[in-house]
Amino acid sequence: MFAKIVADRAGISSADMDCIDFVNVEGRMTAGRLAELTGLTTGAITGVVDRLEKAGLVRRERDESDRRKVFIVPIAERMAEMGRPYDLVRRAMQKQCEAYTDEELKFLVRYGTESYQSMLKATQQLTDASEAAPLKEKPDRPARSRRVP
Repeated sequence: MFAKIVADRAGISSADMDCIDFVNVEGRMTAGRLAELTGLTTGAITGVVDRLEKAGLVRRERDESDRRKVFIVPIAERMAEMGRPYDLVRRAMQKQCEAYTDEELKFLVRYGTESYQSMLKATQQLTDASEAAPLKEKPDRPARSRRVP
């Protein structure tokens, strides 16, 4: 709900907010990479990037060595602006973190980073398995008879 309110304030949808989160975490990336991370088609990503660009959150940047390749680049000032509401969360988390030792915090950061990487790997494995053996189609259901009162 918090992210939805932030998205509404920025004039983007919750789905667009999910995409901007990936761009914000990973930084400069191709539309293809964003499609991989989100599961959206490259066509859908084009629409997302158009909306994010219109909102001033990202810009498109051509690769200097391959002009066909386009990167999605977060705009730091707008990312900071969108991040301001998260100061409320940051302060609450900071207060919570004060109860942990530096070693415990290092462990939590390592755990979070490794969990993110593990989730990406598991998602890719599931994608690969789905492409290799798609789910069976649902069997046709017999038409329901309508009862007339």
